[in-house]
Amino acid sequence: MAKEGVKLLDFWASPFCMRAKIALGEKGVAYEGQEEDLFGGKSELLLSSNPIYQKVPVLLHNDKPIVESSNIVTYIDEAWPAPPLMPACAFGRARARFWADFIDKKIFEGGSKIWMSKGEELEVAKNEFIDILKKLEGALGEKDYFNGDTFGFVDIILIGLTSWFFAYEKFGGFKVEDHCPTFSAWIKRCMERESVSKVIPAPESVCECVVMLRKMHGVE
Repeated sequence: MAKEGVKLLDFWASPFCMRAKIALGEKGVAYEGQEEDLFGGKSELLLSSNPIYQKVPVLLHNDKPIVESSNIVTYIDEAWPAPPLMPACAFGRARARFWADFIDKKIFEGGSKIWMSKGEELEVAKNEFIDILKKLEGALGEKDYFNGDTFGFVDIILIGLTSWFFAYEKFGGFKVEDHCPTFSAWIKRCMERESVSKVIPAPESVCECVVMLRKMHGVE
């Protein structure tokens, strides 16, 4: 696999960077990764490539930067068309974009409320997060993946975020599987894919990162 001038500015624990890596893996596109030090000092390449938000991930394709993770996955799907990540029909694509937007607005923020809260606020945050997952479980239904039999766009947008669930469960005092067994089965199914399993970090390592974030935010 030729790298085709593909470089990814990355941070190992970022579920948003995981999206780009999984999408590239599904397409069979090799790339050069550059790990960013988000807490000690961002690289000049990151600052110049994404001057508006100064965040990872940034995909550099022939030195042209593409930013924002959902946008990057869409770009990857268009730049390397096979295999397609989006459904073939217009309705299916519209549905995929809707759920991707829902995931972007709800999951990471909802999970952050869990690890940043205590007492009654924590209980509210936990219940709200479980409700979000139940909505996604309803959208999944009895299908193997959100697009049916095929692992695709919505699965890629969502699966990296689940790498933080162990931390949410630890600080929230609950188990996702107890409330959303079908959703948990989907996570396990996705983890059987090489493109996913080789990208998702150990949940204990992500949890250690969350512990550090809790200390930075004065929660601990």
